[in-house]
Amino acid sequence: MAAAAMAAGRLAGAALRCPLTRLAFPAGQRRRMSGASPVLLELDERAGVAVLRLQQPPVNGLSLAMLTELCLALQKLEDRRACRGLVLTSAVPGIFSAGLDITEMCGRSEERLSEFWRAVQELWILLYGSRLATVAAVNGSAPAGGCLMALSCDYRIMADNPKYGIGLNETRLGIVAPFWFKDSLLNTVGHRATERSLQLGLMYSPQEALKIGLVDEIVPEDKIQARAAEVVAQWLAIPDHARQLSKSALRKPVLDHMLMHREADIQDFVRFISRDAIQKSLQKYMEMLKQKKA
Repeated sequence: MAAAAMAAGRLAGAALRCPLTRLAFPAGQRRRMSGASPVLLELDERAGVAVLRLQQPPVNGLSLAMLTELCLALQKLEDRRACRGLVLTSAVPGIFSAGLDITEMCGRSEERLSEFWRAVQELWILLYGSRLATVAAVNGSAPAGGCLMALSCDYRIMADNPKYGIGLNETRLGIVAPFWFKDSLLNTVGHRATERSLQLGLMYSPQEALKIGLVDEIVPEDKIQARAAEVVAQWLAIPDHARQLSKSALRKPVLDHMLMHREADIQDFVRFISRDAIQKSLQKYMEMLKQKKA
């Protein structure tokens, strides 16, 4: 049992190996940190549950600034022992997160690309290795990095709206999902669904996502937050040590593999994204987005 306890500690510890500065919560029964931040974080200490809302219109794009704020918020919760559960959701209507900010990958220096990718890794490490019971309330579309955030949580609820989609669709932009994106999907939906999803860059409707196990349930959009609160309460009814040790047994090998190859993964990303063909593809996509907005 001592070895098991050490494993649980390593699970949480892996999530905390981060160069970002740690901040403390202000005093108060219900704590809110918002201001101009792209992240709104509330902690109900009585229930032991935090709600983290992405609030960076129009699409909650994962820029370096957004990633940094998300990592800081997650670190606060990891350090706050009163917090045992987390609901991750969006404050922007119709979108959970559109994923990685394309502008962070176009025309950037190698140093900036490395910093950006390290922050993407850090967000996944913190979420995937969290000691908290984590529930994603996917109340909008969640392509690519948005899907990865949901996959990193323990349980996924999606709003039953046929306009919304979820999936790792990187190949549609000429980008290859890295091994830890692949592992997150593979361990959720299985080999065959992952093969099709990654090669074809599939986006799934809520009903399709439920069918392959990408989400655990779908509910009416106006019920999603209430249902997320119910689900996290169910998970917190399990003794923390038993739940965390079980989570560690399943997730630690995947986390260890990432941590062992982290620097190589950053180098691979920088080399790949810096290729002329990839830069042209991303620039073409950005031009298409500009035309849609016009």
